Amino acid sequence: MTIVQMLLGALVCSGLVLVAMWRMAAARLPRESASLPGAVQLVIGFVTNFFDTLGIGSFATTTAVFRLMKIVPDELIPGTMLIGHALPVVAQALIFTTVVEVNPGQMVILIACCVVGGWIGAGVVASVSRRTIQYAMAVALTAAAVLMLIGMFGLIPGGGTATTFPPRAFAIAIAVSVVLGALLTVGIGNYAPSLIIFSLLGMDPRAAFPIMMGSGAFVATIAGVRFIRGARFDNRAALGLALGGIPGVLVAAWLVRSLPLEALRWLVLVVVLYTAVSLLRSAKLGSGRES
Repeated sequence: MTIVQMLLGALVCSGLVLVAMWRMAAARLPRESASLPGAVQLVIGFVTNFFDTLGIGSFATTTAVFRLMKIVPDELIPGTMLIGHALPVVAQALIFTTVVEVNPGQMVILIACCVVGGWIGAGVVASVSRRTIQYAMAVALTAAAVLMLIGMFGLIPGGGTATTFPPRAFAIAIAVSVVLGALLTVGIGNYAPSLIIFSLLGMDPRAAFPIMMGSGAFVATIAGVRFIRGARFDNRAALGLALGGIPGVLVAAWLVRSLPLEALRWLVLVVVLYTAVSLLRSAKLGSGRES
């Protein structure tokens, strides 16, 4: 059994733990909150994960839709996204992560560091006020927009050819992984920043792929458990992301051959920036409830 296969097995187990914890939490909710999601929540899950599989991302788009449609209170958006997108991300990892020539020991350590960062970040996000979360998500969306622009203008470095980090670069990669894991909990996806930083450190982007996919999937499931325990999520919206998202991943992975992704990325960019400004305005005006 290869290291990637063992990691994917562990990922399936973490997904099952998330499902078990989620089911127990849902059993304690009022009937209305524990009911099945409606068509709108399912469509959001399908569309956001469909485009996530194509490389556009899901956190920024989900945040934007939740705010524009007023589906989830701001303070519950981070937990709702992590819990709801966890299983679709697991599906992506199971479909796309293959055995790639990369140092297996370093890959395990970097994924573990990202998970530690996500666990710490989830604890912080689950305990802070609504206004703080609004500011954090505004910064996260702005950062996501900058990273999208970097990719759209081809400014991401081409990367090197290394499949193993030298000691100094590996130390930097460890620190970066912890930080990115924490940032995932406020809505900054780890794919683009990981690709940029690992490429700058000389790694072949193809070798970085299983690290990035594994990290994102593990953080989503493990940090999601922490949000469940803190009851900092909207159950119906999260369930809509999960139930609609998995078919979205499968359709994108197996049926889609050609889409005008460049135009879609510009549209997403505009919506993300609008949402960031809206969050900042809400936080400054103190229009939201303090939790």
